[in-house]
Amino acid sequence: MKKKVVLAYSGGLDTTAIIAWLKETYDYEIIAACIDVGQGKELIGMEEKAIASGASKIYIEDQTQQFLEECAWPTLKAGAVYESKYMLGTSIARPVIAKRLVEIAVAEGAEAICHGCTGKGNDQVRFELTIKALSPDMKIIAPWRIWDMQSREDVIEYCENKGLTLPWKKEESYSRDRNIWHLSHEGLELEDPALEPNYKKLLKMTTTLEEAPDKAEYVTIGYEKGIPVSINGENLGTVAIMEKANELAGKHGIGLSDIVESRIVGMKSRGVYETPGGTLLYAGHEELEHLCLDKQTYAYKQVIGIKFAELVYSGEWYTPLRESLSAFVDVTQETVTGTVKLKLYKGNIIPAGAESIYSLYNEDIASFATGDLYDHKDAAGFITLFGLPMKVRAMMLDQVKKGKDE
Repeated sequence: MKKKVVLAYSGGLDTTAIIAWLKETYDYEIIAACIDVGQGKELIGMEEKAIASGASKIYIEDQTQQFLEECAWPTLKAGAVYESKYMLGTSIARPVIAKRLVEIAVAEGAEAICHGCTGKGNDQVRFELTIKALSPDMKIIAPWRIWDMQSREDVIEYCENKGLTLPWKKEESYSRDRNIWHLSHEGLELEDPALEPNYKKLLKMTTTLEEAPDKAEYVTIGYEKGIPVSINGENLGTVAIMEKANELAGKHGIGLSDIVESRIVGMKSRGVYETPGGTLLYAGHEELEHLCLDKQTYAYKQVIGIKFAELVYSGEWYTPLRESLSAFVDVTQETVTGTVKLKLYKGNIIPAGAESIYSLYNEDIASFATGDLYDHKDAAGFITLFGLPMKVRAMMLDQVKKGKDE
């Protein structure tokens, strides 16, 4: 009986070639596993394509809701953004995908898990760290670190020589990763940071600013404990609210990021990311936090967000530190409940009001008029004590100066 390998299968260029390569290189039964986290039309014909390429069977499993609830929402609540621009769309999907790969491999009695990540990329780290955390004895096969092919062009030629049908042209062979949260683009002219992307050709989820509506649109988002639950007064399920957010934000050209980022393996790389709905939901969440979190908690949570983003980006989801940070974040979100109104226009998200029963804004205190809760005269004593260290230092410097002058 042949041993089995489970292949993380996308139906794209790399995994199409990998099935043929695995059959040449190992005496394995190849089980393809496509984990659906919102790839949409990319899944059409997936089963036929995998079997035709040489897989003995394929799993196509919808994990979209799990992806959002287990990874996207915790990252949203943390306010985590990598290097100020990347909203972690690929990064947060990997723990869910890798976890399910392990479960399938165990159920099938497979000896190994194979992935199509390159030896220069981030995803090899993300997949393998998750596999090690959940199944430390599982064998991992990474063809890009073994075979002789050095470029996407080499892989295209390999597929053509094997008679494998590729549904794209060489000049359009961007490296893309899509899920319900985002769509990433790498390769071709994007490898030159000096070149502006051809957005009209590139974008799939987001309208170009030139083609976005000339009229602004208002949207109201409801949150419960930091999690989005409604749009424009309509309570929606997890997946439906993400789809609606993508539709609204994408129409107005929102959520586009062009970044030269620092990869885990040490190099810089350039990517273009479309995250329309995620950008919208982040913006609403932040406005609500401004209303509901006290100064110290909000300030420290910003520090946590940076570290959280680094952990997610580096594939360290299943670690005590990430879990501990999520526990901290969950406590801060207990009062992040309410509604936020936002104005969408030509790539911009403009705050238009927020409400919450947990609002820390008190008009009686904040108003310019003197009220019972705030006496202007109290500010004098506060400033005297608050500024005392600066005053003492100034007095000391003045004495030292006088001493030198004497």
